[in-house]
Amino acid sequence: MEPPENSSTAGGGGGGFEDAKKIILRWDSSASEEARDKMIFNGDRQEVDRYLQAVDEIQKSLSSTSISDAGGEDQEKVNSAIQIAMARLEDEFRNILLTHTSPLEEDALNTAADYSSSSSHYSSAAAAERTGNEFDDEDNESTTLDLTDPIRRADSSSGSTVSSYRSTSSIREIDLIPAEAVSDLQSIARRMVSSGYLRECIQVYGSVRKSAVDASFRRLGIEKLSIGDIQRLEWDALETKIRRWIRAARVCVRILFASEKKLCEEIFYGIGTAIDDACFMETVKGPAIQLFNFAEAISISRRSPEKMFKILDLHDALMDLLPDIEVVFESKSADSIRVQAAEILSRLAEAARGILSEFENAVLREPSRVPVPGGTIHPLTRYVMNYISLISDYKQTLIELIMSKPSTGSRYSGDPTTPDMEFAELEGKTPLALHLIWIIVILQFNLDGKSKHYKDAALAHLFMMNNVHYIVQKVKGSPELREMIGDDYLRKLTGKFRQSATSYQRATWVSVLYCLRDEGLHVSGSFSSGVSKSALRERFKTFNAMFEEVHRTQATWLIPDSQLREELRISISEKLIPAYRSFLGRFRSHIESGRHPENYIKYSVEDLESAVLDFFEGCPVSQHLRRRSQ
Repeated sequence: MEPPENSSTAGGGGGGFEDAKKIILRWDSSASEEARDKMIFNGDRQEVDRYLQAVDEIQKSLSSTSISDAGGEDQEKVNSAIQIAMARLEDEFRNILLTHTSPLEEDALNTAADYSSSSSHYSSAAAAERTGNEFDDEDNESTTLDLTDPIRRADSSSGSTVSSYRSTSSIREIDLIPAEAVSDLQSIARRMVSSGYLRECIQVYGSVRKSAVDASFRRLGIEKLSIGDIQRLEWDALETKIRRWIRAARVCVRILFASEKKLCEEIFYGIGTAIDDACFMETVKGPAIQLFNFAEAISISRRSPEKMFKILDLHDALMDLLPDIEVVFESKSADSIRVQAAEILSRLAEAARGILSEFENAVLREPSRVPVPGGTIHPLTRYVMNYISLISDYKQTLIELIMSKPSTGSRYSGDPTTPDMEFAELEGKTPLALHLIWIIVILQFNLDGKSKHYKDAALAHLFMMNNVHYIVQKVKGSPELREMIGDDYLRKLTGKFRQSATSYQRATWVSVLYCLRDEGLHVSGSFSSGVSKSALRERFKTFNAMFEEVHRTQATWLIPDSQLREELRISISEKLIPAYRSFLGRFRSHIESGRHPENYIKYSVEDLESAVLDFFEGCPVSQHLRRRSQ
């Protein structure tokens, strides 16, 4: 349709203004029920063009009357027409936004999240999904989040496609509104802004789009919680929310917020300086603050060892997102968002450093005094070694965060019993590696104190052997941890558990084997065979009693590692069996020639060999040693 003929002035009944005014009034929803029930932009495109041309004519008249001498009445007519037109356009603007605004489909969110994850450098996600009881057992398997799925694009049927507009390696914008609707919104926004209705336009846009962002937040599982609410939650509940937050934050920054920014730029392109940014911030500032408040609450919460790994997951996720946050929130009006994200990152780093220091203190001071039954591995040993194994999974992050060595001298200078760390042997290691070695040193120091609560010295040595061996195996089982600890220190640890094994054997078997010596059995100057039968009988009785007691007791002791258990049994057998066989061979005839030899030679070599197999199983023996066949 051709635009109405213009008149050079608004006054004097000129056809241009009057015709335009009639069109405006026909769609005045405050005066016409028909106008209230229909939307111009839902109908015929010619009517849309006719109405927009009428608005243009009214705006032109407004410019003319503002410099005309006539002013007065004409100005009032034009102002009235403009107000009616702007009210109508505001309704149309809102309706178009509402018609084409809906929360992103879950498939689109998942697709975007998959791409966002796989394109990022977020390296700690392998530990982000670990279960909450990773310290319960050394065989506990962790679950990992697979970030290697190939890129998948949003299904075209959902109305969302991945756009190449300003895309980086990680930001992926989605077309939130169809291009035709964007064009209509741009046409309306241009006219509202040029008529002085910028604030109304921004408010309408922000309210509708913010509702859409809120709906997407709900689909992503982001709850409206205050910092206080978050800090009052139990840690188990928070762990789940942290995993959800990491995924949601990637989607929000790289897809939702980036797509909202793109939409604002498209609708308000060329209309005025910083208008698109004002609309963007009107839409996302509240949701962005809500999103980052969660990470802020975690960063300032009470520190404890179990929080370390989720804090590192948050740190790594936020560190990875920071370049994208800088891009999406690049304007001056978004300073507060960028500053908040950077401050949270700094506090998370400080929290990780603080937790490591506090963990070292906790290991040193762990107060339990009740000996673990059978000299097995202490729960503290399992906890600490699983903990530092997980720390090694975050090696790269922690190497960057932990810049100072453990201050062993100043921290414990008043405690003469505290182990001293020989830094001269550890030159060239990173501060993180020194912290991990220091944790192992103070763990051994604590364990040594706990070993003293055993009344049996042999059991104390067995306890230390078990625990240091466990430490060695955990170091060997983690390539990252072994690399940081180093083979030199690993050899020192290996020497310590072997020394404990030797000390155990001395404490137990020296006295038993002492019974199998020749000294004290021969009678000098006698016309007999030279052997005192009474001394020999007493020697056999003593050996039997001592071995039976060791067997009864040490069958209940436990060496959980099957290979170590077998090695120690073999070592015992290599000392005991040849000595007993030789003693039996030399003196059997002297006993058997007397009365009741079975009371003294109670066991064959084979009986002892079988009995050694009962050792260190952690089970009481049900009866005395099996007697040899008579």
